[in-house]
Amino acid sequence: MDWLREFGPDLAAFGISALMVAGYYLFLWRQVRRDPTYTIHGVNEVARSRWVHSVMTTPGRDVMAVQTMRNFIMGASLMASTATLLIVGTLTLSGQAENIGRSWHLLNLGGSHSAELWIVKVLCLLVVFIVAFFAFALSVRLVNHVVFMINVPDQDAHAALTPENVGHRLNRAGRFFAIGMRAFFFAVPLVFWLFGANFLVIATIGLVIVLYRLDRSEYSE
Repeated sequence: MDWLREFGPDLAAFGISALMVAGYYLFLWRQVRRDPTYTIHGVNEVARSRWVHSVMTTPGRDVMAVQTMRNFIMGASLMASTATLLIVGTLTLSGQAENIGRSWHLLNLGGSHSAELWIVKVLCLLVVFIVAFFAFALSVRLVNHVVFMINVPDQDAHAALTPENVGHRLNRAGRFFAIGMRAFFFAVPLVFWLFGANFLVIATIGLVIVLYRLDRSEYSE
């Protein structure tokens, strides 16, 4: 049971952090079922759907629509590029386990200092950044589709190109963008985990508090 004695604190810290995040999202899911606009994400989805309907049913808004979505694409592309840089940086960090692992664990209270666990931590961080990259890339892909769909006149539209369906596709792009941003947020506790198991728990508590304040809509019932 030597492995449990060495890696137990880190496993316990990871389990506690995972339970806190899962509990927060369970709470959020229950609230959203009761009130779809409880979160700012729900309000944004309503806004995007109504915006698409307004653009597709009101003549003369084509240029404005394309410019708005161009700004969306630029933002998502910037975040995807940032995720790529973070992936490269994390891969570089993975090769420094023997050199900096122990020095980063100077404040680690009870956690393991092993190079093997360091690699696991870096791998978790790498997975988060890869998820962020794919989420932002998929967001760009979907908005590129919507750029063409939104300029189809409603009266000539195919059944799949109605304002409701186009709005649904734009909302999917918005959800992927939100997933990418959420992955960046989740990277914060994992970065603190590199310094020790105790920092992982503290950072997760802080993250849940911040997410609660960011997610909740001021207009929820």
